[in-house]
Amino acid sequence: MGDTRRMTIKTTFSVLLVLFSLSVAAQKTQVQIARNALGKLQSAIVAGQDSKKQIIIIGEGIKATELAKKDRRTKNWPETWAISAYLTSYLALIDENDQSSEQSFSAATESIDSAKTYDKYQDNSNLINAALLNVTIKKQDKGNAAYNAGDYVTAYAYLKEVSDFFPKDSTLAINTALAAQNIRSYDNALVYFKRAKDNGVKNPVLFQSLANLYAGKFDTENAIKTLQEGLKLNPYNTFITYDYINILLDNEHYAEASQVIENSLKVENRNKLLFYLYGYLQQVNGNNATAELAYKRALGLDQNYYDALYQLGLAYINTANEQLKSNQKDHVENFTASMNRAEFTLLQAHEINPNDKSAIQLLIDIYTRKNRLDKVQELKRKLQEF
Repeated sequence: MGDTRRMTIKTTFSVLLVLFSLSVAAQKTQVQIARNALGKLQSAIVAGQDSKKQIIIIGEGIKATELAKKDRRTKNWPETWAISAYLTSYLALIDENDQSSEQSFSAATESIDSAKTYDKYQDNSNLINAALLNVTIKKQDKGNAAYNAGDYVTAYAYLKEVSDFFPKDSTLAINTALAAQNIRSYDNALVYFKRAKDNGVKNPVLFQSLANLYAGKFDTENAIKTLQEGLKLNPYNTFITYDYINILLDNEHYAEASQVIENSLKVENRNKLLFYLYGYLQQVNGNNATAELAYKRALGLDQNYYDALYQLGLAYINTANEQLKSNQKDHVENFTASMNRAEFTLLQAHEINPNDKSAIQLLIDIYTRKNRLDKVQELKRKLQEF
């Protein structure tokens, strides 16, 4: 009996040993199949095979990794998850079916996380990094698609991740900033526009956008510095110059604004806006005669330039008031002449823009001084219609 029992145990142990060996071989075979699929895929990519053939190879590999994930022996192997991450991430990129591509994207994201967890010694770092790159590219596609669809919240979430992954990519930084701007996340827009600038972007619009964001935060100093930097890279750019002059005017840096305008006029002597702004600065400083000349230069370039007509009319009124206060013998005649010029100019302005209340009010003041009460009543009725 004893010998028979020993023979039975020995036989049973031998059978279990064979079964165990077969199980290990099966486990290794699944991982090996996945490895082989990975190699075949690389060859197919190099050979330029079409996506359909590549997808068939990927399918073989994914099937093997899914079996390996279910096996208690190989489910915690870093290589299992690293291969799965790469194959699913690449499939997400080349699969033209949106639904299955999205499924592959989700599977790749999960596999990357698991691969990182198990790969303590970074033996599979190349595969994991390649998978991460594929997923990031897919996120960029998703972010761009969301942006084009007007879903700026989703676009910003994806593009931010991608830009942080590729911090030297200035185009990505700009797109991320634009998405942030569209959701009114201005602090984040500032970060990514600045990233694009720091990476060497010279586009004038970038400097305008940055300056506007700084101005919105009441950071006038940085807004001015940004526009100055933009002008150094884009000398005499019309739009940056206008923004620069306007911010100087808004913050009462009149001397600096005047210098910028004078320098710009040396290059652009047919720019009506520059003449207008120069006239405005002279008018602010009480130099009405010089202001009149500047406004006339602007109107010489565009006779229907409303702002120049309005300010010229106002300059004539200011001149008339100065003449009325003077002790010259002909001060009354000069006053009348200036008021007539003001009336004529403001009537032109009113004809161009009949709904502007400011011009109407100035005309009312002129006709009141001239004792033209019929005109005063007529214009007052117009004001009441608004």
